[in-house]
Amino acid sequence: MRIHAVSPFESFSDPGREYRASSPGVPLRCCLRKSLADEPVWLFRYSSPFGKGPYAEVGPVFTHVECAGGALLDRLPVELLNNPRIVRSYNAAGQICDGVVVEPGSFDRVIEGLFNDPGVEGVQVRSVSHGCFFFGVTRV
Repeated sequence: MRIHAVSPFESFSDPGREYRASSPGVPLRCCLRKSLADEPVWLFRYSSPFGKGPYAEVGPVFTHVECAGGALLDRLPVELLNNPRIVRSYNAAGQICDGVVVEPGSFDRVIEGLFNDPGVEGVQVRSVSHGCFFFGVTRV
């Protein structure tokens, strides 16, 4: 699988973006880890490329202002998967195929299972409590 993080450059498409010093533990969508105290971050509106048309969702995400990278794009980011998450699969038209609340320790199995459907183009991992986008997953 291939993991899709959010580039800090995406923040420039939101004129309402906010510059902040992060609180500890904020999920950063650029390097797919939790923030340390007082790291410079952008908070901005983001729409994942997987949902389209009426399935496109916009929500708040945090990225570093300047990210040094570090996201492993070939395996799931364990640090952001220590709580239940919503996992949704989408077809090439951007329509939802399936959605599951996944508990820690089950993500690889559930995502692989969703990709067993040949019509699934991509998967979103989202927050259960706030619904915010965390990262996307596609086949390699």
